[in-house]
Amino acid sequence: MPSERLVATVRGRVQGVGYRIYIREWANRLGIRGTVRNCPDGTVEVIAEARPVALDRLEVALHTGSPAARVEEVTIRREPSRGKFRKFDLA
Repeated sequence: MPSERLVATVRGRVQGVGYRIYIREWANRLGIRGTVRNCPDGTVEVIAEARPVALDRLEVALHTGSPAARVEEVTIRREPSRGKFRKFDLA
């Protein structure tokens, strides 16, 4: 099954609460490649590439977040993988 790319913007209390580390840990467990970063507007952006089944599981984690996070909205789009990433890490 070919890889896909997931691009997500997460809104809520998601900066300074361990959210990026939480997502990185999930992505690494699932064998996902990509990046997660804080944006100047207070959101978090996630770019992830993997098989669709792994991305589906990551989507659940994006909505849940770390224990201190409060996720209010997750906007997701899927597109073809670009093969840009070698691992998943913080940006």
